[in-house]
Amino acid sequence: MKADLSDLNAFVAVAGAGGFREAARASGSSASFLSEAVRRLEAKLEVRLLNRTTRSVVATEAGKGLLERLGPALTEVEAALDVVNRFRDRPVGSLRLNVPVSAARLVLPAIVPPFLAAYPDIRLEIVAEESFVDVLAAGCDAGIRYDERLEQDMIAIPIGPRHQRFATAASPAYLGRRGRPQHPSELLGHACLLGRFASGAMTTPWEYERDGEVVRVEPTGPLIVRVGGATDLAVDAAIAGTGIICIFEDWLRPHFDSGALEPVLEPWWQRFSGPFLYYPGRRLVPAPLRAFIDFVKESANRS
Repeated sequence: MKADLSDLNAFVAVAGAGGFREAARASGSSASFLSEAVRRLEAKLEVRLLNRTTRSVVATEAGKGLLERLGPALTEVEAALDVVNRFRDRPVGSLRLNVPVSAARLVLPAIVPPFLAAYPDIRLEIVAEESFVDVLAAGCDAGIRYDERLEQDMIAIPIGPRHQRFATAASPAYLGRRGRPQHPSELLGHACLLGRFASGAMTTPWEYERDGEVVRVEPTGPLIVRVGGATDLAVDAAIAGTGIICIFEDWLRPHFDSGALEPVLEPWWQRFSGPFLYYPGRRLVPAPLRAFIDFVKESANRS
């Protein structure tokens, strides 16, 4: 029994998106085309693959079984076909990266413009979110994360600055009004601006280190923001004098330079390793991703 490759791709797209319209928007196709392709595939296999309601489309047990085997197989087919890209003067195709908002703001601006200038036939899509996701299940080719959140079966290469720091800061007005902490434990007596990840976990405790002494504090304060999407609101609140903030030093650097914010407890700021570009360790890497990997490595060698 033979099934058309385009029908199989349509089924995977619809099942992954959870609906025909959603899959059509993601794939650039039409909902009617995808619906007909799935109906054709079900008729050929003589089994229902998707349960359809007015609100959702969910894979049946048979559909789930097919998806488990089909996803990796189609990925390998696409990668195999992509081999011809290596014989072009310039790679062609799409590259989709899943990255944290901090990387989109602090790492990629120095990489993306020169990369796209060097590879004008590659279409790059950046999905910025804080949740840790399966990049393949999310329809992405690769991701950027920090080492403590990398999956063990992924290949990872350094991208961006190799050392970063978390910085604590407040406005001169706030510090003039409430005093300047000299030890991390004093933060417990201050108004602190906190973050919460999409998972529900808080960005606390704040951790500091100096001369071998490690101090972890659980500050409280008047404002909690969703990490990533609302981080700039917390920065604006700190500038306005609402409280003390603790995030990436590079995020705050422009405000340090302008004088809008003042470093707090700088001798205690902790350093940590920079982010990594990670991708599945499969045999055939798509040409756009290979071009990006090589570009990142060359950029690191030049710096």
